[in-house]
Amino acid sequence: MSKVIMVTGGSRSGKSVLAEQKAKEHGKRSVLYIATAIPTDEDMKERIRIHQERRDSQWGTYEGYRDLGDVIRETEKNTILLDCITVLITNILFEEERDFDTISKEEIADIEADVMKELGNIVKGARDGNKTLILVTNELGMSMVSSYRLGRIFTDMAGKANQLLASLSEEVYISISGVPLRLK
Repeated sequence: MSKVIMVTGGSRSGKSVLAEQKAKEHGKRSVLYIATAIPTDEDMKERIRIHQERRDSQWGTYEGYRDLGDVIRETEKNTILLDCITVLITNILFEEERDFDTISKEEIADIEADVMKELGNIVKGARDGNKTLILVTNELGMSMVSSYRLGRIFTDMAGKANQLLASLSEEVYISISGVPLRLK
């Protein structure tokens, strides 16, 4: 029977470690780790390295952020850990060069629809393949509203994405200062 588990929290809150523990509980060594990060600078390369070192060497790895429903459906692994949804959203936002100060509401709605479709396909892939899917995402809406339009667009989109994923999940956790709390 398929299961969707969402793990959220702030930056460096312990959410990835919690998600990795959940993957070990559910999948033992039959885990596919989907990494959505693109190494754009030295800081991101270091974050990726830390995640790679911590990861179980027996787990499979897929790097990408598009058509993940198909990847999930087709893998022989029974547990999928996708880290992270907010990076996936960032990648989609920046696929094309856009001026986010002048972008129209219609263009924003189109990007958001594209994100939501990708997320729906990810969950559908897990359901179709009878997999356990563990999703890592950032909780962004607990601080000040950005003074920059791009920041507001991103935060709003991530918030809507998190609401969708939480509604589709059987379990939802938040990690605060390394302490997990089950919300659902």
